[in-house]
Amino acid sequence: MRILIACAPLALGLAVSACAATADGDYYNDELRRLAADCEARGGILSPTGSQSGRPAVDNVCKITGQTGRVPNGG
Repeated sequence: MRILIACAPLALGLAVSACAATADGDYYNDELRRLAADCEARGGILSPTGSQSGRPAVDNVCKITGQTGRVPNGG
């Protein structure tokens, strides 16, 4: 019983610190959404590179799938 009482503050501290780490917001997903919106505005789609650096700009690339805006040479 004493061990349970002695470990309770430690467990509570770990639980609070885990919640505190996510209280500032989710930077990765916010940045990923911003990158995806920018890419779609240029006529592309955001695709993973296979890298897992923790930085959305490095982990993803914008692949342009739509029209580039250039008119083909009809001459």
